[in-house]
Amino acid sequence: MTTLRQLEYLVTLADTSSFAQAARLAHVSQPTLSQQIKALEDRLGVKLLERSTTGAILTPIGRSIVARARTVLGDVADIAALAKSAATGLTGTLRLGTTPTLGPYLLSPIIAELHRAAPGLRLYVREGIPDVQALALSRGDLDLLLGPLPIAGDDLDVEPLFREPLLLVSAIDNDLAAGPIEPAALAGQTLLSLDTRHHLHRQASDIAAAHGMILSPDYEGTSLDSLHQMVASGLGLAVLPKLYLRSDVVGSAGLAILNVAGWNVHRSVALAWRRRSSMEAGFRVIADQVQRFARRVLEHDGG
Repeated sequence: MTTLRQLEYLVTLADTSSFAQAARLAHVSQPTLSQQIKALEDRLGVKLLERSTTGAILTPIGRSIVARARTVLGDVADIAALAKSAATGLTGTLRLGTTPTLGPYLLSPIIAELHRAAPGLRLYVREGIPDVQALALSRGDLDLLLGPLPIAGDDLDVEPLFREPLLLVSAIDNDLAAGPIEPAALAGQTLLSLDTRHHLHRQASDIAAAHGMILSPDYEGTSLDSLHQMVASGLGLAVLPKLYLRSDVVGSAGLAILNVAGWNVHRSVALAWRRRSSMEAGFRVIADQVQRFARRVLEHDGG
């Protein structure tokens, strides 16, 4: 009999292409995982993987079965959530994924508001890499994902919430901070960013290319706070989200927001969940809360 555990092992292996890594993520020994995958193949009567010394590659039928398995595992997670939820869907514990470029400064006040509106709701917040978390959402390891677009997943509903300005900042004693500057003045300047797995890095790379800036390969930040600190120390410029710079948690201490003529750079932020989720009504309430809070802050500040 095919089991949910076997499907979980198969999906994890598909995501990692490594028996060793999949076993670690599944909290089982590598032989156990391998045996369960082999048992699944025997049960289905098909070969799901091409095994090699370097890992595992899905066969064509393996890819099709993994896609169905993701849907099954997501549905099972929804059933468990439904069993814990009230009619509004805003009771019990929800697993919310977010990125380090949003969660630390955006979620705290929103969670406080949600707790007042729905005292029975508990949010387990997990920060991570956007693409990795989209996979976790698809396979049911997360219930919701708050992050910058694009959020990839054919099985996901993605609800755009707001556009957030991205501002160019420097140390307060940088010559560029003295007054309005033309875009040509940015040529040759060093631009710091997060590592390549973050959407913000990709935007920073595009900005650097457009303005003739040098995207630093040596000082990739691990968080917005690390970028903030490096810029304030004079290592270079950076692009930071407006809500981050306006937050009570961090603010813009030690930084100058550069006044670049014609600067108009944004990112779009969305909330995503599995399509046809039984919790959709509750998720839309959360989406509305996030949207209203973000727009209120941005509009109050003239954004």
